[in-house]
This record gives sequence, structure tokens and C-alpha cells, in this order.
Amino acid sequence: MTDAVIPNAPAAESAGKGRHPFRPGTVLALVLVAVFSLSALGALSAYAPEISNGDDGRGHALSRSAVGYGGLVRLLEAMDRPVLLSRGPLHGGVQEGLLILTPPLGREEEAFEKLRWEANSVLVVLPKWEPAPDLAHKGWVRDGGVLTAANALSVLPEDVREGLVMTENAAPVTPRLTLGGGRMIAAGAPVRSLRALSGPGWTPVIMDGAGRALVVTHDDTGLYVLSDPDLLNTQGMDQPAKARAALALLEVLQPPNTAVAFDLSLHGFTRPRSVLRLLLEPPLLGFTLCLLFAAGLVGWQAMIRFQPHHHARRAVALGKKALADNTAALVRLARREHGMARPYAELIRAQAARAVAAPSSLSQEETTALLDRLARRQGSATTYADLSAQADRARNAGDLMSVARTLMRWKLEMTRGRD
Repeated sequence: MTDAVIPNAPAAESAGKGRHPFRPGTVLALVLVAVFSLSALGALSAYAPEISNGDDGRGHALSRSAVGYGGLVRLLEAMDRPVLLSRGPLHGGVQEGLLILTPPLGREEEAFEKLRWEANSVLVVLPKWEPAPDLAHKGWVRDGGVLTAANALSVLPEDVREGLVMTENAAPVTPRLTLGGGRMIAAGAPVRSLRALSGPGWTPVIMDGAGRALVVTHDDTGLYVLSDPDLLNTQGMDQPAKARAALALLEVLQPPNTAVAFDLSLHGFTRPRSVLRLLLEPPLLGFTLCLLFAAGLVGWQAMIRFQPHHHARRAVALGKKALADNTAALVRLARREHGMARPYAELIRAQAARAVAAPSSLSQEETTALLDRLARRQGSATTYADLSAQADRARNAGDLMSVARTLMRWKLEMTRGRD
């Protein structure tokens, strides 16, 4: 049996601590910050179309520019009227209300075809202006000119666009909104380049007082079309008379006790389907929370490991170690461990003699006598003869361990810890 060197416990602990370049608290904080950042990025990416304020200067209900309809939305909300900003198909009682479509140039044909049948009353507001973004103010626009009649009518489906004619006044006109029977519903305010519509298969609904139709309805589909967006957009809200005219126009087209819905999907503000949104909403939200909790448990278990992972050892060792293990197993199986006490005592005597530089020519008795003299000179009351006798009296594994401890302690006293 060879000597075992037991390291100093405090020194070993200090060496173990020195192997960690970061404190556990710092590592935990970095992991938590990374997990939170990744989770926030994923959630924001999934809901980006919905949390965007949409104030981009285009002609839709989220835009507060002159060509947008954000002013009309705020006016209706201030009057406690039900308003919906629709990002997809309508549901419930909103289908009974008025759906306002403000299609841009180059709209999606399939999306528009679905929306025109979404509600009982659908109003299409034709585009008029070709705005340019104002670089000095975000969300503002500059006057980039007026769209031609052909471009303005191009947003309508082909089955209703054929035969529809648009006229325009070069000078500003102050329209008086009237119904078919000549009854005035509102006194308007000046509108620049006021436009009107006419054509076969279209019936005037609201006129400008001079007999020109501002709102027409298709005889076959019931689709409403507003010729001039300045009657509803934010530019048309700059005077109280214009605001009253816009409200009167909506009251004529809107069924009583229903909501007004402004479509946003034609301008790209949709509620898209995605796997990430599916995981963040019921009923799969519970599964996502369970998955995150399991990942947290795995991470916590990895952090609190007290030692590195042990690699699997061979079931049958190779070489001399296998021979030693097999021999020890046979001795233990035969319950002859105590028989190793005498050979171990002789091994300790040989190691002690080599450590004190005893001559190799001495016999075993002379070597024992030399070691006993050295022990008495060092003040030790234990002699090797006593230890040898104790080894001979060993009868079980417990006696063997007692003899081994006594012999090791005697050798350390003899050699002063030298190998």
C-alpha cells in the first residue's frame, strides 16, 4: 500500500475558488438579463403591427396628418360614439354598422374584395392627394399635388368602376350637403378642388347643393363611394362647419345605434398569424409557461451542481488495476482481509528502513533492532515488535484497519513524514 498525501483543506478550498472567473451572482444576473431581453424581443416582434401608433402620414384612421382620418376618430370618441379601428375581419354587431374603407393606390385586390362584403354599409373614400412626407416633422405631410381622376377611381373594383365619371372644380367650393329631395343636412365650408361622381348604375345619396353627387351608391351591390376625402379627413376638421358636415354625412350612411369601423388592413396594419403569437395567447399560453418553468428548473439545477459531471467508468477495468480489483474482491469474498496484516507490516518496515537509510545488507532481525533503537532515541514507546505482534493477532477487517492506522502513524514518527 502506498502513502496517501492529504492536501490542506483550506488551501484546497482556496484553489477551488480561484478556478471560477465570475461570481455566481454575476453569472445569474447576466443570464436573467439575457432571458428577459430575448423574451421581450420575441413578444415585441409578435405584436409589432398592433402596438405601432401608425402615425406615418398616410390616409388611414391612425394617421394624424392632413390626409389621415385620426381627427375624425378622435371627434367620434369625444362624442362617446362607438368607433372601431379594424385590423382584420369584423365580428359581432360591428357588421351591422358602417365600415369605412380608405384604400391606397396599389391596394390588394383580394383583400379589398373580402372587405367590401364585411358589413351591411360599406363606404369607400376615394384618394385625392399625393402627399410628400415632411422631413422636419414626423407624421406630417406636404402638398405633393392632386391625383388624377383615373388614379383616384382605380382603387374601386372593375365591376363597379366601369362608366363612373369624376368631375372637379378648379376653384374652392363651399358645398351645402343635401339629400336627394333637396333637404339640406349641413352647411359646409370651402373645399379646394371639390370632386363629384356620376355614372350609369349609380344613385346619388348626398349632393353639394348644385346637384353634383358627393356620395353615390351602386345599384347592384349597395356600395357607397365618397368622391372627395376632404369631407372626412383631418384637413376637413379645421373648422367647426366642416366637422358638423362630416358628422351629418356619417349619420346618413350609418344605420342607427351601430358603430363606425375604420379599416386599417389595406394599409398593412393587420393582425398576422404566427407561431409566436399562438404560443403567447390562450389556449397555448399555459403550455408556454410550463415550458419556461421547466427550462428554469433545468438552469437552476445546472447552477447548483457542486462538482463537474463524472464520466461513466468501464464496468471492467483494464490492466493492473483490474488485477488488483479482482484480487481484492477474492480476498473480501473469502473473508481473509485480516491475513493481509502481516504482509502490510513488513511493507511498512521496508519503507521505514529505506527512509532512514538503513544498510540493505542487514537481515530482517537486524533491521527491526535498528528501527527500534531509533524509535527509543526519538522518545517513542512503540516498537516494531509490538506492532508485528498486533498484526499477527488480527482476526477481521476491523482489526486490519486498526493495525494499518497504527503502522502508518509509527512510520510517520520514524521518518518525520519523509517518504
